Amino acid sequence: MKYLVWGMLLGLVVLHQDFWFWNDGRLVFGWIPVGLLYHAGHSLACVAVWFLVTRYAWPTNLDLGSDPGEGTDA
Repeated sequence: MKYLVWGMLLGLVVLHQDFWFWNDGRLVFGWIPVGLLYHAGHSLACVAVWFLVTRYAWPTNLDLGSDPGEGTDA
């Protein structure tokens, strides 16, 4: 699962370079440019993939000893 999630993240990086909508003036729903709608959908996909990254591919050793008050006599 870890490699699938990182692959999805790499796919989002590639899809962020959307040269195919640069000169497209079409409106979706009569008011939103197709390029802006694409980026809104891309942003929602990024939210979903980053959730999966933090759930399945986050390094576990970073969480150890991360309490700021740990080890002090405060």
